[in-house]
Amino acid sequence: MIPIQKKIILVILFGIIIFQGFSQSFVYNESSRRQQYAVSNLREALKRDKSSGSYKIILKTDSLKYAFETFVIQKNGNGVTLSGGSERALIYAALSVAEDSRNGISLKNIVSKTENAFVPLRAIKYDLPWDSYRHSYALELHNETCRDTLYWKAFLDMMVANRFNALTLWNLHPYTFLIRPEHFPEASPWNDAEMKQWQSLFHAIMRMADERAIDTYIVPFNIFVTPEFAKAHNVAMDNLGHDYFVRGDTAEIIKRYTRECVTQMLNEYPELTGMGITLGEGMAEMTPQQREDWMHETIIAGMRAVKRKTKLIHRIPFSSTTGSLGVTSIETEKLTRKSIEEEAAMGFLDTPIWADLKFNWSHAHSTSQLMKVHGGKLYDTYFKPASDVYKVVWTARNEDFFCLRWGVPSFVRELILKNTHSWGGGFIVGSETYIPAKDYFTRDSTQLPWNYAFERQWLFYKLWGRLLYNPSANDTVFQNEFTRRYAEQGRNLLSASALAGSSALRIASDFDCGWDFTLYTEGMMALNAATKNVEYISVERLINQPPMDTNYISIRNYIANNATAPVTGNIKTTPEQLANMLEKDCNKALSLVEAIKPKQNKSLLYEIADIKTWAYLGLHFAEKIRAGLALQKFKIQGGQDNKLAAVLHLKKSLEHWDSIISITKPLYNDMPLVHLSQQGGKESKENFYRTFHWSKLRPDVVKDVEMAEALK
Repeated sequence: MIPIQKKIILVILFGIIIFQGFSQSFVYNESSRRQQYAVSNLREALKRDKSSGSYKIILKTDSLKYAFETFVIQKNGNGVTLSGGSERALIYAALSVAEDSRNGISLKNIVSKTENAFVPLRAIKYDLPWDSYRHSYALELHNETCRDTLYWKAFLDMMVANRFNALTLWNLHPYTFLIRPEHFPEASPWNDAEMKQWQSLFHAIMRMADERAIDTYIVPFNIFVTPEFAKAHNVAMDNLGHDYFVRGDTAEIIKRYTRECVTQMLNEYPELTGMGITLGEGMAEMTPQQREDWMHETIIAGMRAVKRKTKLIHRIPFSSTTGSLGVTSIETEKLTRKSIEEEAAMGFLDTPIWADLKFNWSHAHSTSQLMKVHGGKLYDTYFKPASDVYKVVWTARNEDFFCLRWGVPSFVRELILKNTHSWGGGFIVGSETYIPAKDYFTRDSTQLPWNYAFERQWLFYKLWGRLLYNPSANDTVFQNEFTRRYAEQGRNLLSASALAGSSALRIASDFDCGWDFTLYTEGMMALNAATKNVEYISVERLINQPPMDTNYISIRNYIANNATAPVTGNIKTTPEQLANMLEKDCNKALSLVEAIKPKQNKSLLYEIADIKTWAYLGLHFAEKIRAGLALQKFKIQGGQDNKLAAVLHLKKSLEHWDSIISITKPLYNDMPLVHLSQQGGKESKENFYRTFHWSKLRPDVVKDVEMAEALK
């Protein structure tokens, strides 16, 4: 039997290529790497489409007719036209059709549609493992993975599929990883071969990002130099180990070095979109004005000398004092606004400038209501009146769950809609204590259906990316992915994930927190200011801790008010109501996955396990709340009934904790955790390697029971 050969015909006309093969033909600009990327992804997806007949698919941009990121899919007989205001929009259109194809929708059944970008900036915050902000094995272990271009290809593919349009790369002192400073070669710690490897890596990252129409930003912390530079010039000698809250060395040679590094880096990496500046780290003993002045003399001046226009992320200062950790103030807001507007007026930056603020400090996955930014209260200086040269963007930090998969569509959608205003520009989503590269969680690493950590958390990225682009997208977008992955067994997984994942939001809303270590939700841990340890949240701590969300009320205040009269005012959620909501939703989540049998499907096994773990964590928290109520009543009113109720609820909370251990111990390693890297308030070799697992906290859960039993 002679094998059938499929014919492929290439017709090139005036820079346009027509590809004919299988049952589709494509018309697009062959000289565009972005259009090549769009077509290659769509062509690959359509290989599965056996029933479509013969179709011509045309890609074209029309910036006069459409907004920059708007795309249109038009079906006309046997033709499909993908149009958009930019090549980025064309990629989104092609990936939309490809997604439909993977979900079983043939070209014959494609529906015409138009989609528009809701916000212009949809970025990932990515802290690199080299010269990292914090020092922990949980970050260092990603070194090899993050030096692999195959990893970055996969990560960038995920980003563009979810319509993220910017990658921000952060570390303390990035320049010498990308360049050998022309006038300061002594600053480089690398030999020629090592430097070539680093440059090959970063050129590949920038090139692949540009191919996917993803903007890239390098964001250094300040003020830092390499140890080699410090020793050569006898500057910054008090910080060779790169601690971050330290005195800023403002020597003139450091200013010149920084300025020239910025210019050289942006010139040598033409695909690099721009820079970010962050005022705080390595700038102790400087006033807010001195910090702004230093930035203008170094990074801003360096950007001004570049041979092209670049873009800027200006991170809003989080200290109005000379300390690296200070508080917010109206005066600092006025100073910062003036500085940003001066930067825009210089004429060498593409506007708008992104003025970046942290949403609810380091714990955005709490309440959708803005309660605080880094340093405390946000005043209205940045948006009254609205600026025409910058847009305020929110950084939505996740320092709360790294191991457990998470996804609550209604929360992400609500947070975006509630906090996007005419003066807003979008969101930057990511972590400072977690790198989504190597999977260091999974105990059995044989025959895993994923290669990298971010692939485990596909729902997290899909929710944030797709809803930032279009918050009106309904949950079918996410449910379809569960169905594609798990067929009928995936039917209830989105609902179960949303119900169980709400536990994380309710814990963080009920437990006030600020910077990174002040809460680690999936571990039920928080920073103890007295011991300077991150430790299990005891029932006593829970009783006294105020909530982040002011619609909640603490156990202490609730009992104090309720001892004589019902709670009054604007409180919407009492501790009793919170416990009841947790119990109801978590039990519902468990019932939705109870009958699912993953058998040999490892991915499904872990999806179910994580839903169950979140559910039992919520049930554990519900019983702790009830125990706290009874315990506080006992302290104020006495009564054996109150004591017995507290003991009973704490024993139930222990049972739920044991369920967490029984689910997670066979599946997950003891995992390195950055939150434990400064136990006792200092870094050490022991702290560097500290690990977390729920089983390690069981003795602390038992202590709560024993404490209640011993009460007199």
